[in-house]
Amino acid sequence: MSTAAAGPVRLCHLYPDHLNIYADRGNIAVFQRRLEWRGLVLEVAEVGLGDPIPADCHLYYLGGGQDRDQKLVAEDLAQKADPLRQAAVDGAVVLGVCGGYQLLGHCYATADGQMVPGIGLLDVETTTGPSRLIGDVVLEVTLGGHTHTVVGYENHAGRTHLGGGCTPLGRLRRGHGNNGADGCEGAVAARTVGTYLHGPLLPKNPWLADTLLGWALDHAGCPVELAPLDDHLEQAAHAVAQTRAGQKR
Repeated sequence: MSTAAAGPVRLCHLYPDHLNIYADRGNIAVFQRRLEWRGLVLEVAEVGLGDPIPADCHLYYLGGGQDRDQKLVAEDLAQKADPLRQAAVDGAVVLGVCGGYQLLGHCYATADGQMVPGIGLLDVETTTGPSRLIGDVVLEVTLGGHTHTVVGYENHAGRTHLGGGCTPLGRLRRGHGNNGADGCEGAVAARTVGTYLHGPLLPKNPWLADTLLGWALDHAGCPVELAPLDDHLEQAAHAVAQTRAGQKR
């Protein structure tokens, strides 16, 4: 099947008004443009506080937010997350960045001792550390049998620890990662991916964007091989991020 014959990819953007720091909304733009360049369409449904979560999307996205917004979102999400959980079980792609990553886990313990609930799509728990982990990050990531370098920027106080139900997204070459101690960043379980990497993440990592889009198309019943794109600008940005992190290419 050609990409042009595939139907639209439906994306659910969760809490765009509350989880959108560090230009995380740019990840949606990357999904949209990389599909358009191949003759495909991205349909975006924005879901805010009080809105039901559609169960028929192929991609679900949660960005990062401030602590106050994250608490508001956590309370709302906990009451209506069943369609999202079922979609993930059925093979939909879920991407959470920073605060969104924490919400995909079991819980997040704040500095003042509050326990913010997560929805348990990732077997991770997060506590607030004594300092922020800030700086450029370079990872070695293997997904679908392919290994690539992924770059980004982190700024978080969370210390996230993985349980046995998921694996790290990548191994650190540079940066602090999940907790500043175990050499890992992010988490993956089936097609659910969590990461602390802002930037936004996907413009500088076209391989990762296409991997997620390929999964989404497969879930949509349109398993296609995505045609290569001219990614020289994206790769140049990727190279600059590596150099800034002090990582030789």
